[in-house]
Amino acid sequence: MQELTCGDFRLDLSRPRIMAIINLTPDSFSGDGHHRDHDRALRHAERCIDDGAEILDLGGESSRPGAEPVAEDEELSRVIPVVERLAGCGVPISVDTVKPAVMRAAIAAGASMINDIRGFADPAAIDAVRDSPVGLCVMHMQGEPRSMQHDPTYTDVVAEVEDFLGRQLDRLQNQGVARERIVVDPGFGFGKRRSHNEALFRSIGRLTRTAPVLVGVSRKSVLGMVTGRELADRLLPSVVAALLAAQKGAAILRVHDVAETRDALRLLEAFG
Repeated sequence: MQELTCGDFRLDLSRPRIMAIINLTPDSFSGDGHHRDHDRALRHAERCIDDGAEILDLGGESSRPGAEPVAEDEELSRVIPVVERLAGCGVPISVDTVKPAVMRAAIAAGASMINDIRGFADPAAIDAVRDSPVGLCVMHMQGEPRSMQHDPTYTDVVAEVEDFLGRQLDRLQNQGVARERIVVDPGFGFGKRRSHNEALFRSIGRLTRTAPVLVGVSRKSVLGMVTGRELADRLLPSVVAALLAAQKGAAILRVHDVAETRDALRLLEAFG
């Protein structure tokens, strides 16, 4: 049985787990941010748990294409009070951040997982998490959010992403991080064209040989490119994509629409 260690939690990954997106930003691409409204964020988180979320992923800095960096103090003020109030909610709290200081504060506040879109490429990020028991999500990104979609280029996107994730996994293990604490994320939409996203999605099964794979395509522009649907009308494409990812071996599905994804997974389990 494959497990993910997240602090005090042990997640059985023999079936896909749902990670709910909790945006604490004013500029989320999906328009669902809870900027400075901590009570609203908590209500959203509680509703996600009721709907079937098994991990909550909190982010205080937008990583949408074109996004500008957020000051460390601002990100801390957005995220840490919510982590503190959600600690003990019964599911792991993940914090989506690239800043080592935010990682340390989140862990101290009760976070059970750190989700780094830079894949812990910063040695200070490894220092921040190494001696803790938290789970780690290692993501691939080409470039930076503000410019990553300007001209993403690969010779072989699957091989290059696989190589990066494998190297980061080895680097973390060499620093004493247990393999059972790590999942990887191909980084759909992070410095990738439509063709790159499609190739990576078709290769989810291959990437699972590196580590358990987290897939986050919910409401993203690639779904709009494929279906022609605008952002507000991507519920069905998002749920179908999550279902396809599960069939391909994804261990964690990072989604906005928790209840609908839960229902789809139940149908897959019953009828698949």
